[in-house]
Amino acid sequence: MHAQTTASIPSAEEIEAGGGRKRALEGYYFFDGDEGPETLMLVLGEVTVFPPLKFKNKKEEQFYWKTVRDVRKTLPYAKLICETLIETYEYIETFPTQKEREEHLKKMEGAVFEQYKPVLKKFTKSQAQMLIKLINRETNQSSYNILKAFLGSFRAGFWQTFGRFFGVNLKTTYNPDKDRKDAIIERVATMVELGQL
Repeated sequence: MHAQTTASIPSAEEIEAGGGRKRALEGYYFFDGDEGPETLMLVLGEVTVFPPLKFKNKKEEQFYWKTVRDVRKTLPYAKLICETLIETYEYIETFPTQKEREEHLKKMEGAVFEQYKPVLKKFTKSQAQMLIKLINRETNQSSYNILKAFLGSFRAGFWQTFGRFFGVNLKTTYNPDKDRKDAIIERVATMVELGQL
């Protein structure tokens, strides 16, 4: 959204003069325009507004606050995983042969497992399930499909079996438009990203 005006615009010297005014005017941009000597443009960030929450019962309220706890703990890891996947994909594309790609991915799989094993061991079952949902949110792919693309069907099947043993399904989907629980997760994740929770 752009707003332009020339009424009572402070000069560039006034903005630089200090007294906290420069910080207060972040997001304002001055440029010479056709309308007059200077034009002010204000660039606003995206604003997300949610309706007030109304819980039907105590159980629903408890679910909400448990979701807040789990999202706050797992969302940074989901974002990190997404970034790592993008970087890894771009990097393995530089290898000339499939064999070299597979060797690199195998080494990386072991290194990632060793690095994050201590953190993941501390996750509760619900936090592990939340991580799987949030990975799907960030990448638009199920964790199983990501593993299958990078590691192949056999190893993806191994990790799916391993996850199911601990009550985590790597094939879990995320659909906030159709699933009420996923809609709550989306609301909480967005509020966490905006610094509102």
